[in-house]
Amino acid sequence: MMEVFGANVHRSPSQLTEAGRKLALDPKNHSGSLGIAISEAVEAAVTDPTVAYALGSVLNHVLMHQTIIGEEALKQLAKVGETPDLLVGCTGGGSNFAGLSFPFIREKLKGKMNPEIRAVEPASCPSLTRGKYAYDFGDTAGMTPLMKMHTLGHDFIPDPIHAGGLRYHGMAPLISHIYELGMMTAESVGQKECFAAAVQFARTEGIVPAPEPTHAIAVAIAEALKAKETGEEKVILTALCGHGHFDLAAYDAFLNGNMVDSAINEKDFEAALAALPVM
Repeated sequence: MMEVFGANVHRSPSQLTEAGRKLALDPKNHSGSLGIAISEAVEAAVTDPTVAYALGSVLNHVLMHQTIIGEEALKQLAKVGETPDLLVGCTGGGSNFAGLSFPFIREKLKGKMNPEIRAVEPASCPSLTRGKYAYDFGDTAGMTPLMKMHTLGHDFIPDPIHAGGLRYHGMAPLISHIYELGMMTAESVGQKECFAAAVQFARTEGIVPAPEPTHAIAVAIAEALKAKETGEEKVILTALCGHGHFDLAAYDAFLNGNMVDSAINEKDFEAALAALPVM
């Protein structure tokens, strides 16, 4: 679709940048990641005066811009006279989750409501639930400034799951900070469970969700079923941050039984965490 409108599209790691060529030498990097793509984008920007790089996630100003999501959700809920008992969102770099949750955290701090705030991340890239809170680079090649965040290590390359937007080694510093303060919780979910929830959602709501928000959908469905069992009335809020029309190959893999969950253990994290900058 981008090529239809005149763009040139290259996979990452590419042969167009020094960072891409260097990282491509290691077979573990061949599936790419957001961290690798950021390294290539930063290099393209700093080596060409005609190129500018617009950051899309992780950094503070991006998260604050995204809070239009939560501000609108507050107004929508006010119109029906409801406040959420549980707010659940998918997390990769953190911009969408922060965009939804931060206005509600503000209202919670004011004492106007008391929702549980929960982040849901991929089991194969669990920066909040299994990462370390430390200073790290925001990209794989180490070209960005250091940021204090929950990280799996900038060398960590996630398995090639279908939720590409969540395949990032670190979590936004602001989200990492409020997580450390105990103002939110986090859990991780495997992609097969996510896609089962996605199919249920599509057949119920008529919208095919992108792989990223299926993580939140899976937990929202599970929590709704728990409330149904206990007879508890519960208002659950989540954000559908994208449609899955460009991800139909993923649905094809799931519906035909070809999708697998990653088997991650501590050894998968040790090497990347060992490469964290010494502070």
